[in-house]
Amino acid sequence: MKKIIASVVVTGLLLSNPLVSNAALGDRTLKSGMTHKEVKQLQEVLKKKEYFKSNNTTTYFGTVTKSAVVKFQKSKGLKADGIVGQNTYKALGIKKQTAMNNSSNKSTAIVKEAKKHLNVRYVWGGTTPKGFDCSGFLKYVFEKSADVTLPRTVSEIYKKGTKVSKPQVGDVVFFETYKSGASHAGIYIGGNQFIHSSSSGVTITSMDNSYWEKRYLGAKRM
Repeated sequence: MKKIIASVVVTGLLLSNPLVSNAALGDRTLKSGMTHKEVKQLQEVLKKKEYFKSNNTTTYFGTVTKSAVVKFQKSKGLKADGIVGQNTYKALGIKKQTAMNNSSNKSTAIVKEAKKHLNVRYVWGGTTPKGFDCSGFLKYVFEKSADVTLPRTVSEIYKKGTKVSKPQVGDVVFFETYKSGASHAGIYIGGNQFIHSSSSGVTITSMDNSYWEKRYLGAKRM
């Protein structure tokens, strides 16, 4: 009986506070054509507010979702463009701090997942814990921990994300090694260190290492 009561109480709390059940929502701008788990969370919030009419929620931002967003924006006197940005999140009750907290949680999850694979051997073309190459390691870690799909090569990954002047935990740090441009990368873990799949396998290295320091290109947030 106590378990049943506790379950009811928890369920009630989650339903009454969308910021608890949708902690990731607010991390990014959402718009038509996007596929992401936060779209499903957005639909659930709009459904509770009776703007999203479909019986099923999905991760795809299609015409039904855009229509619901536009109706909500009009009701709040916002620009009715169907794009869910800062002002729309605020009207929905999704505070900026929620997004900041989620960003921190995301970074922690990325590093935690990366460290699980310390000492995994280097394999050219490797994309699994049986063996990683440089970009294969990044792709696996980001998909597993943050639901972020990265391109398959370092040069293509370098074209993505937002450039930052100083890396923070979870950012990708890039280096120029055997060819011009970004040809190697790792994940910044704090303490001026990064984790990467090098020729000796997945390892943690100092950014001050004489080899890597002079080959450093910059950092990006994915």
